Amino acid sequence: MSIIMLTKLAAPNFWGWVADKTGRQLALIRFGSLAAAIFFLGFLLFHGFWWHALFLVLFSCFWNAVLPQWEVITLHNLGAERSQYSRIRLWGSVGFIASVSVLGLFFDYFTIQWLPYWLLFFLCGIFLTSWVVAHQPGKQGHGSFRKFLHAAGRPEVVVFFITAFLVQLSFGPYYTFLSIYLSNLGYDMVTIGALWGLGVLAEVLLFVKMHALIERFSLRSIMLICLLLTTFRWFGIAFGATSALMLIALQLLHAASFGGLHASSIEMVHRCFKQEHASQAQAMYSAVSFGAGGSLGAFASGMLAEQFNISLAFIVAGVVSAVATALLLVAWPRLNQFWR
Repeated sequence: MSIIMLTKLAAPNFWGWVADKTGRQLALIRFGSLAAAIFFLGFLLFHGFWWHALFLVLFSCFWNAVLPQWEVITLHNLGAERSQYSRIRLWGSVGFIASVSVLGLFFDYFTIQWLPYWLLFFLCGIFLTSWVVAHQPGKQGHGSFRKFLHAAGRPEVVVFFITAFLVQLSFGPYYTFLSIYLSNLGYDMVTIGALWGLGVLAEVLLFVKMHALIERFSLRSIMLICLLLTTFRWFGIAFGATSALMLIALQLLHAASFGGLHASSIEMVHRCFKQEHASQAQAMYSAVSFGAGGSLGAFASGMLAEQFNISLAFIVAGVVSAVATALLLVAWPRLNQFWR
């Protein structure tokens, strides 16, 4: 599982650099989604750990060309109305709810071996829908990589990227082991799918109103509250997941721990970097958070789950989230206008 996130360390930055140099974000999305679908066929044709590891690397390298460029194109098309981003992003969450709900029920009656076929279907759908979009930012000025690194090296930006890294590090056991953890506690597949869907439904409801929150409150206030709720959530899953009511309440906090943090992070990246560095900036956010943080989180939670138990992995996740909260509090007086 960590391979998918590990490739995000380098692949998004490479594709982001290509996008900024060429201004052909849509071509990269179409090429990346098609190549990802082709390499995903390897899971149907070859079997065994090393074959699957190889095709995960190949699939992920091209898959990572897609999402950051969609973020750039979306923000470009929104223009002055970029605070409405969350209302676009919520449809990804709606798709997630549909997939976990429908497929959760599907796999109660059919073998899990059908999963790769479903995923291949979705990948082909992404490639086909990319042809509906026509407007892209194109090449913006002549922003050099040195200027990009200078912008990324500002203290307030470094604090943001460290926070983003720690947040995704704490998500390791959630994305990798939550379903197994709940299954071990006696929850059936339909219930587990419904709980995943509930978390994303809460995220959707927040996305609907997120633009108003960003316009009214500072990004640092939003992030601090979301981090505090995320810390409580991980400790709650570690100690209270045996209670269905408690678990429902904790899943509703996904609105803050993903929805609130992700939407405010996308806005933060947009504020910190000029348009000529937009693709590289979104790619770096993806690489640092979902790449470095996500891969290390998945690997570390696997080690903890194997050597000890999954509950301990969620306790450590709570500690990591608490560290991110403390970092934001310590840096609070030094955070400049980007965070306001």
